[in-house]
Order: sequence, then C-alpha cells, then structure tokens
Amino acid sequence: MTAKIKNDAKARMEKTFESLKQQLGKVRTGRAHPSLLDGIKVDYYGSETPLKGVGSVNVEDARTLVISLYDRNMIQPVEKAIMASDLGLNPQSAGTTIRVPLPPLTEERRKDLTKVVRAEAEQARVAVRNVRRDANTELKAQLKDKAITEDDERRAEEEIQKLTDGCVKQIDELLKAKEKELMDF
Repeated sequence: MTAKIKNDAKARMEKTFESLKQQLGKVRTGRAHPSLLDGIKVDYYGSETPLKGVGSVNVEDARTLVISLYDRNMIQPVEKAIMASDLGLNPQSAGTTIRVPLPPLTEERRKDLTKVVRAEAEQARVAVRNVRRDANTELKAQLKDKAITEDDERRAEEEIQKLTDGCVKQIDELLKAKEKELMDF
C-alpha cells in the first residue's frame, strides 16, 4: 500500500518539475529558441491554431528565428499574432519566410525576468510540498484504518520527505541555471 502512495507522489513531483522546465523554457533569455513561440496561436481560416501548425520554426542564428510557412496566405496573420503576443518581437517577412530578430535584453528587463523565474520556481516548490502533504494524509488515513503499522507510516513519510527534498533541490538547481543564463550578457 505504501509503495503505491510513494510511486504516485514521485510521479506527481516529476510532473511538477517537468512543468517548471517548460515554463522556464518560455522565458526569453535573448537567445533564439523555437520554444519561445510555442504559446502563440494564429487565426488559421477562422480557427485558433498553434504557430507550429502553420509553419516550421527554426533558429537562424543566436538572435534570429525563422518561420517557414506552409501557406503563403498566412504571412499577415502570423505577423499579427507575433506582434500581439507579450514577447515584444517585431517579425519581418520575406516571401514565404518570416524572420523574427530578438532584441538584446536590457538590465532592467533581465531583473524582471529573474523575478518571474523565481516566482515560477516557488510555485513549483509549493506544488511539490502539496504532493507531500497529500501523500502523508493518505498514509495517516491508512494508519487510522489499520491497513499499515505506525513503523510503516513513519518509514514511508521519511521516504516521501527524501523525494520532496530531492525534487526541491532539482528545482533550485534549475532556477540557479536559469538565473545565470538570464544575467549573462
């Protein structure tokens, strides 16, 4: 019984960590990366479609993304969608491709992004602690129902605490790396 609770807690903590990695990947560091445009939706003949559905996004150089469109008629909607996003990017079209140069980040913007990254990491830590709390609550319920012994409960709680500490450490390391990446010029 305790193994099931521990495995469930471990899986949920890993999902939280993966979600944080995705969120931090969307934070712009001044370097071009195709995932920067993942959240952009384009009006594709009346339906909201992810940018990847209307063209391929590639890196041309360290500060430029290139979008190769599948349909030439989509140039205007894609440019409009990129400009409407909160990324502060100005696309430039050339035939069926759109170049998106990334402006260098100012010191003030870097500090703002660092605050955003820290807030995301704190949310992930809270989520991991909530998983720990849920697992411990399940263990206490099983103890109350006499499905496990007090020793089993204590051992399982210690193992769940180790999982929590490990996941929080991973989050802190990821945060540290992202902050370093943001502050590098």
